[in-house]
Amino acid sequence: MRIQKFIAESGLCSRREAERLVEEGKIFVNRSPAFVGQDIDPEKDTVYCGGKRIRLKFCNKQYFMFNKPRGVITSMKAQDDRSIVADLIRGIKGRVYPVGRLDRDSEGLLLLTDDGELAEKLTHPKYSIAKTYRVTVKGEVTQENLRNLREGVDIGAGIVTRPAEVVVKKQTPEKTVMHISISEGKNRQIRKMCESQALDVLLLKRIAIGEINLGRLAVGAYRPLTQKELKYLFDTLEIDEKQKIVKKPKDPSKQRAFDRDSHRQNKKRPSKSVYERRFLKQFGNKKSRK
Repeated sequence: MRIQKFIAESGLCSRREAERLVEEGKIFVNRSPAFVGQDIDPEKDTVYCGGKRIRLKFCNKQYFMFNKPRGVITSMKAQDDRSIVADLIRGIKGRVYPVGRLDRDSEGLLLLTDDGELAEKLTHPKYSIAKTYRVTVKGEVTQENLRNLREGVDIGAGIVTRPAEVVVKKQTPEKTVMHISISEGKNRQIRKMCESQALDVLLLKRIAIGEINLGRLAVGAYRPLTQKELKYLFDTLEIDEKQKIVKKPKDPSKQRAFDRDSHRQNKKRPSKSVYERRFLKQFGNKKSRK
């Protein structure tokens, strides 16, 4: 087994991230520095990262859908005082990580998993699974704007986007709502596409990844993917689902209750700033002490 696949299957990170860790000299095999593409025997070789041994996970893989709010960074490790995805998914047992990214000012559908193979394939250009965004821009969009967006535009550095599917859902003199589907994932691509047409983006929300739709999942809430959604991913990404150990689907009534609880929890969540939350964590709630 290749070292980067071993690391990904352990649930530590995606395969691309594993390659980066190896290149940075943070991975050791039998106490010797590893190299990208190195073959290892999981039963005989020992692999370490940061002094801690990495082991293959022979447990249930986890797959979640998460509705990322605006203002939250797609990261599991805090670099500063800004909110990150990890702050909102503490109820998930085990270590999962986001597949792909949404910029801080965008919201919507993110997939979370500890399946390195699925994460690597889902972001690989070979499979080109379309991602659909609900984009609200200021003012009206002309037919020329729509034609350019559909055919491909220059977003800088000589990069021209592939043809996209663009459908106008609502248009008034004040704003236009479009659904834009793209099969590539360049950094801030939708925003740059709109900027190329002098369109001011007011709201950007990812609503679907292929046939997986965000639906009515509350902002900041998450839920496990259904068996139907998993089968779609495994079939599309050419993954042998027999090699995956996935938890059995929950009872539908319990799943509905789970969704309602997530929605209620989201409604009851106080809108405290990062600084307020950190203060309460450090000093506690004074009212509860009385």
